[in-house]
Amino acid sequence: MSASRADNVLVLGLGNTLLADDGVGVHVVRRLTSDAATPPWVRAVEGGTLGFHLTGFLSGTSDVLIIDAADIAEPAGTIRLLDGRLLSDRVASGDRTSAHEAGLAALLCVVRLESLMLRNLAVLAIQPQTIEWGERLSDAVENAIAPACAIAQSIVIDWRCNK
Repeated sequence: MSASRADNVLVLGLGNTLLADDGVGVHVVRRLTSDAATPPWVRAVEGGTLGFHLTGFLSGTSDVLIIDAADIAEPAGTIRLLDGRLLSDRVASGDRTSAHEAGLAALLCVVRLESLMLRNLAVLAIQPQTIEWGERLSDAVENAIAPACAIAQSIVIDWRCNK
């Protein structure tokens, strides 16, 4: 059975893979696309650092999970779900932990301005250890990829079951 685009869930991995742990969102999405446990109605997209240029992927999608490195003041590799008021407060605070987080704020503003009807919008934030030049993730963040995938899969399945 084929789901309509509005029934699809978009999982968007953000980050710069040339800045070590900053690229963790992209690494998680790459793992999700090759994981048989990821439902077929999930569109996993490597968003990199494109920010508001990603709005085209939101069109016709009702559920969006963004995966990104973020300074959540926790030990490296810690995973936190930011949704609802917590997500709004973080974006409104203006605190930026990386260059592409400004792009995330712009993307969320476009969502509001264009009145895109999203049922669910959340960020799965992973605490980086280092955001320096390099393509290798720190051990703590590398070890967070499999749990982040499992959490992402659980979230999207929950969203689908509770629509």
